Formats: sequence, C-alpha cells, structure tokens
Amino acid sequence: MNYKKLLFSIMILSFLSSCQTIKNKSDEVAERENEKFGQFVGKQVSELKMELGAPTDDFINDLGNETLVYKTKKYGIPCERKFTINTNGTIIGFSSSGCI
Repeated sequence: MNYKKLLFSIMILSFLSSCQTIKNKSDEVAERENEKFGQFVGKQVSELKMELGAPTDDFINDLGNETLVYKTKKYGIPCERKFTINTNGTIIGFSSSGCI
C-alpha cells in the first residue's frame, strides 16, 4: 500500500513541476514579446508599418484612438498584436495575446 502512495506522490510532484516549467517558459516568451514590440510605444505609426507592414485589421476605439491589429499563426496557434495610435499618429499602447 505504501508503494502505491509513494508512486502516486511522485507522479503528482512530476506533473506539478512540469506545469511550473511551462508557465515559466510562457512568461519568458511574453516578456520578450513585450520587450520587442513595446519599443514602438512613443514612435510614429509609419515606423510600425515599415517594420510590420499593413495591419490585418484596424478600427477606432471608444476613446477615438485608432487601433491596428496584426494577426498571425505560429504552429497553428493564433497570435494577435494590437497597437493603439493617438490622433497625432503616435503609438500610445501595445498588447498581445497568444503569441509564442
């Protein structure tokens, strides 16, 4: 009986450490993503379009700012990057989701 409990405990411990490893890697990727594309904040929208090309979608948000959306897929996982542009053409915000 003790052998089964020990084996079960080892399996649970292994599973939990695997989950932590995946979380650490995804946090690392998100940090690099924000570092890379966050550099556009404060720059003109023309620099962004030269680097990334034409956006997949664009719209005006509730505050009257333009939002450019860039959608891609990597390994079948959809990635969406959004850049918020003020009326002067300056990038004032960035967010991403699903990007690896």
